[in-house]
Amino acid sequence: MADLKRRGRLQGENRDPLLKTPEPPREEILKRPLPATEEDGATGIRQTDRTSRDEAKRKGPLGFLQALGPGLITGAADDDPSGIGTYSQVGSQFGYGLLWTALFTLPMMAAIKELCARIALQTGVGLGTALRRKFPTALVGACILGLVIANIINLGADLAAVAVGFELLTRGLVKEIYLIVPVALLVLGMQLFTTYRVIFKTFKWLTLALFAYVFAAVLAHPNVGKLVLSTFIPHLEMSPGFITALVAVLGTTISPYLFFWQATSEIEDERALGRSTERSRHGVSRLELQAARVDVMVGMFFSQLVMYCIILTGAAVLNAHGKTNIQDAAQAATALEPIAGRFAFVLFAVGMIGTGLLAIPIFSGSAAYAVKEFFGLPGTLDTKPRYRPTFYLIIVLATAIGIGINFVHIDPIKALFWTAVINGVVAPPLMVLIVLLGSDRDFMEKRVSGALSKSLTWIATVFMGIAAIAMVVTTWVLPHFKS
Repeated sequence: MADLKRRGRLQGENRDPLLKTPEPPREEILKRPLPATEEDGATGIRQTDRTSRDEAKRKGPLGFLQALGPGLITGAADDDPSGIGTYSQVGSQFGYGLLWTALFTLPMMAAIKELCARIALQTGVGLGTALRRKFPTALVGACILGLVIANIINLGADLAAVAVGFELLTRGLVKEIYLIVPVALLVLGMQLFTTYRVIFKTFKWLTLALFAYVFAAVLAHPNVGKLVLSTFIPHLEMSPGFITALVAVLGTTISPYLFFWQATSEIEDERALGRSTERSRHGVSRLELQAARVDVMVGMFFSQLVMYCIILTGAAVLNAHGKTNIQDAAQAATALEPIAGRFAFVLFAVGMIGTGLLAIPIFSGSAAYAVKEFFGLPGTLDTKPRYRPTFYLIIVLATAIGIGINFVHIDPIKALFWTAVINGVVAPPLMVLIVLLGSDRDFMEKRVSGALSKSLTWIATVFMGIAAIAMVVTTWVLPHFKS
């Protein structure tokens, strides 16, 4: 059985079911030229390696930034408009009370993202494929279905958030509803007609938008005593509102779509280096793994720093002045007005637009990668749509449904909060499978999870599961019995 599984790991992808013409040569399928170091598919010999830490050190700070990749992008995508909306509401409603979650979740989210990266680098396949080879098809399929549903709802909410950002910039001259379709078409155009490397570089620049919230927190003049106390001493309430907020924070921080995107990005980086076959990608060196871990840690630290700053700003500016219920984006923008002046809306809008444009293609892209990996289909963001129609059809359909969600008149800020809650419910079952996979020596071989990784990832899984159950009990079960 183990031999069958091992042989199965090195099988190729199936043919695209919608492709009616014969399979063309690889150089015709790709949007980009083949790398000069493309490996020999028969031998699987690696002709190149990812940027080493020594090379990055020789280039100084610029080299270090260039060496950062999937981990940085994943961390920045974690602070998408859903995160901004959630953290703003949490800060305004509970003040400094949930600041501790940024410090508490940092090691756990870093551990789960490192595990996803390690699974991809060691097995040479995406997370969907790896899970399908280990666990029952129906179980993995149910988890991926939950991921796809959550991604589409997130995508729709983030489309609205970006449109609201543009509406704020025009001071209401162009209404949000007229901007949703153009924003969606802009993102789709980038996915359909540009290469993964172009998308990746664009993502890196978009991460700069998040510094708007770091600057805001510095200028907010928070209560230092409350800040220190709330950062290091966890505050818990058994009220339905507090527990729901906690689940939302966990859901937008440790989001299921980022598990798949982290693994997918590692595989795409490997392909960009010329490792087009699964055999050539199988196995990861110690130096490569170290580089990936540094990348993940930097990305997760950046993500949690931004999360901390948004909650802090909401607490210091909104909650401290009695504004505890944000109803729309304009009210959220007022959180920055006392520190950024009358043009605070520009700061808020730029943050929403930048992070939304970063996250929207990741939502649809991670859904497409998860589905195609589950069914063993071909397709990447580096392949041309006419040769991989199924992969791109998933992206188009996810985007189209996300657009449709916005025409049922859902409030964007509330939608962003509840998508985070949905992620908090979907994540724990998926995390159980990922942690078990990382502990399987038959699959992970010498890169099996160690004691620290197992401890942190299981703690994260159990804590998120308990929080989700507590939310269901306090919000729906207990009120039902009382009535």
